[in-house]
Amino acid sequence: MSDSPDNNNKKNTHVQNETEKLAGHYTIAVLPRLVFTVLIVLAGVFVMKSLASMWEAPPQAEVKELAITVNTMTVTPEDVPVQITGYGQARSRDVVSIAPEIPGNVVAIHPNLEVGEMINKGETLLKIDERNYTAALQQAQAQVTQATDQIKRLKRQFAIDQERLGTMRRSRTLAKNDFDRANNLFTNDEVGTQSGVDKMEMAFNQADDALDQMQQAIELYPIRIREAESGLQAAEAGLELAQANLERTEIKAPFNARIKQVQVEQGQFISPGAPIVVLADDSLLEISVPLDSRDAKSWLVFENGGTADDAAWFGELKPVECTIAWTESPEAHQWKGTLDRVQEFDQTTRTITVAVRVDAKSASGTKEILPLVDGMFCQVTIPGQTLTQVYRLPSFAVSFNGEVLLADGDRLRRQVVEVVRNEGIDTYVRTGLQPGDQVITTRLVNPQPNALLRIVDEDRADNTTSTQESAS
Repeated sequence: MSDSPDNNNKKNTHVQNETEKLAGHYTIAVLPRLVFTVLIVLAGVFVMKSLASMWEAPPQAEVKELAITVNTMTVTPEDVPVQITGYGQARSRDVVSIAPEIPGNVVAIHPNLEVGEMINKGETLLKIDERNYTAALQQAQAQVTQATDQIKRLKRQFAIDQERLGTMRRSRTLAKNDFDRANNLFTNDEVGTQSGVDKMEMAFNQADDALDQMQQAIELYPIRIREAESGLQAAEAGLELAQANLERTEIKAPFNARIKQVQVEQGQFISPGAPIVVLADDSLLEISVPLDSRDAKSWLVFENGGTADDAAWFGELKPVECTIAWTESPEAHQWKGTLDRVQEFDQTTRTITVAVRVDAKSASGTKEILPLVDGMFCQVTIPGQTLTQVYRLPSFAVSFNGEVLLADGDRLRRQVVEVVRNEGIDTYVRTGLQPGDQVITTRLVNPQPNALLRIVDEDRADNTTSTQESAS
């Protein structure tokens, strides 16, 4: 059953009344809170203004530039002898490989024929069986005696035949006279017989032939004597060879030698030309030192301008005294040597190799120091030409692009310089500095030009690194 219009109006009126009651109740509850909030905000604004009127700005801090603490050194030009440094291995100048000249069995060897042993000059290293060579010597001696006797016999016979030649000439003359006389008597006076004349003629012919033969024999004697003398020379040469071969059965040390290598045992058969012992002469050592060709060109001291007079090669080096240090103990083990010559130029590495000689006396050691010996790898310092009027600086004080830092009063200044040589821990400068300049020797990281400096120690090199301490 549906509601009537009157009932609907009543319901709407009731709802409206309830809404108005709720709105009135909300207004009464919220309004005091809103007023309280506004009052709090106004109070806060008032307090902030009051505090702001009471605040004063803090005093401004004064900016102070901080100084960089550095060490400096005062530079003065000087003349500096250049020291050229290179490395090389010490070697015995004379190393000889001993090989037998004759074959044979080894019948004896030196009791100290061992690697590292020392053998004096003239001592026998080994002996080869000499029996065959003794027999060959005796045979050669006999041949010399035979050839000598033959020459004597020919010369004696030559003298005898020369005397016989006179006798045969007289016999021929007599035979001819007899023939002529018999022939005249038979022809002119009919004295004698034809057979007698023929006999006289035959005797004359025989005497004439004998004289001709003797003359020919005498003419051949000088040739026969020369042939015999040649035979004697050959026999004497054979005797010398046999004597030399016999002497070669005993191999001796050619100098005071150190044994480097042994390849022979007693009883071994050895052949000519096969090395059996290697000897080293330690009385003179040499060190071959490769040097950069630019250093060699600029700083080595030559006697006559650097070139030979009659050859396309280097001239004589000035024999300056060099310092040699063993790389294993450079401070404790040092010796002196002499620069000798240029050995070679290597086009691959662009280096010039020089030879430094060290005699046995200079290479000797002491109880505390070892001697310089074959095989030691050494650092060699060679005095060169002299740098004139240059400034010596620590290498770390010069930048890679050729700049140094100067203390200009109490301010930092950069200066470009000309570096002429770097040598170990030192760098030598020719231009860009003036006498009395103060070069900063403390390493600085990115220092600003014109930075304030505080110099704590002059003339002191300090390779420690400092940073610039400044504020703006």
